[in-house]
Amino acid sequence: MHAVAVFCGANRGNEPWFAEAAAELGKTLAQRNIRVLFGGGSVGLMGVLADAVLAHGGRITGVITDQLQELELGHKNVTDMIVVESMAERRTLLIKGTDGVITLPGGFGSMDEHFEALTLAQLHQYRKPVGLLNVQGYYDPMLQMLDRMVQYGFLKAKNRELCLDAPTVQELLDKMTRYEYAAVAKWV
Repeated sequence: MHAVAVFCGANRGNEPWFAEAAAELGKTLAQRNIRVLFGGGSVGLMGVLADAVLAHGGRITGVITDQLQELELGHKNVTDMIVVESMAERRTLLIKGTDGVITLPGGFGSMDEHFEALTLAQLHQYRKPVGLLNVQGYYDPMLQMLDRMVQYGFLKAKNRELCLDAPTVQELLDKMTRYEYAAVAKWV
């Protein structure tokens, strides 16, 4: 992998392990010389991730909306910053040209971005790994919901496999490195 999009919260969460995971991911990606594309923010897990990438000499590109930039939320030390008009444009630029997507814990925005990537994968428009860093089981309820979608016939089992997950950075990157795209040709 040469470049990954990382989606994560604009908040840090209320447990220290969320920020620890973001810092570990940023450090690991920098050490592996994998370019990071992220939401451009200086706050929350986005800021922790960016600080770690920069502290370890990594390459990072931020993509932020002009609204968020005007609120002075853009990371001041990220020199490669792209300012766009809309969240839709932001999502498109974050995913375009990457070799994978990693979603750390987050809220509505992170889920929106994660499911956009999965939807594009299901539609054969993004054939790269889409992974959740399932820190301390944060995403367990969502993963159970995906399994229910399969159980009740709303998601094909093969397409359920498009959503990779692991509890640690190393395990997730290993899964992503071994990933072979295999969505079903027809999902209805």
